[in-house]
Amino acid sequence: MAKPTVIIVGADKGGVGKTTVSRTMLDYFSAKGVPIRAFDTESPKGTLKRFHPDVTEVVDVTQVPDQMKIFDTLSDAKVTLIDVRAGLLSTTLAALRDIGFLEAVKRGQITLGVAHILGSSIASLNEIADIAPFVADGKYYLVKNFINETSFFDWDQTTYDSYFKKIKDAVEITIPKLNEMAYEQVELASVPFVTFVANKGAHDAPANYSFVLRGYVRHWLGNVWNEYDRVKLGELVSPSITPAAKGEKGLANRAAAIHEQARERT
Repeated sequence: MAKPTVIIVGADKGGVGKTTVSRTMLDYFSAKGVPIRAFDTESPKGTLKRFHPDVTEVVDVTQVPDQMKIFDTLSDAKVTLIDVRAGLLSTTLAALRDIGFLEAVKRGQITLGVAHILGSSIASLNEIADIAPFVADGKYYLVKNFINETSFFDWDQTTYDSYFKKIKDAVEITIPKLNEMAYEQVELASVPFVTFVANKGAHDAPANYSFVLRGYVRHWLGNVWNEYDRVKLGELVSPSITPAAKGEKGLANRAAAIHEQARERT
């Protein structure tokens, strides 16, 4: 059995745009032809499932039966992405410690990546002290998501650096701001970002989205993926990548084309 990769996206603070980050990661790995599934922990109704219904299951990560759904089936996909409900990141990581998951990561049986979505206040930085001990053997990504005109960490550089030095090999990721109108249109369409750019609706049906707004999303998504390339997010997965299944190929090819177009434009 190939070593599974688990990516946990979350924060102990709400309103930081964690599901937006999860959606870009699902598009990113699909573009690389990597079989990926997702769990949306905003039970009973999940936001992530609305955009990626074919690969997403809604669970209550605080309940043992749903924890079994996730962690007893890791071999079902090369990558498992868990979009953790606001306020549950530390609690979820503590549960993973208790069930022996983090020990399996330490032994090299599972690859773990944690994308910690930071807010703009010092309270968000304080979360780092709580989360850092759980990711000592995984990859820790500190994500600044500019979902609005947020100004991150408006205090002296010494304070800022003191927090980031607490984690060995922590990597910063910056998610740029997407035009508000473009973001709203994708929300209304309820489709993945790459599907919106391809002017498709649900089930690959033809759509009639704005050329301008699709352009904004294409450019933004390309910049996000360039950032993931910069931090070598894809290296969480084994170099021998299994080709995408037939049903995913159209999305993967479109996403790859979008990525290349975005590179040429930036």
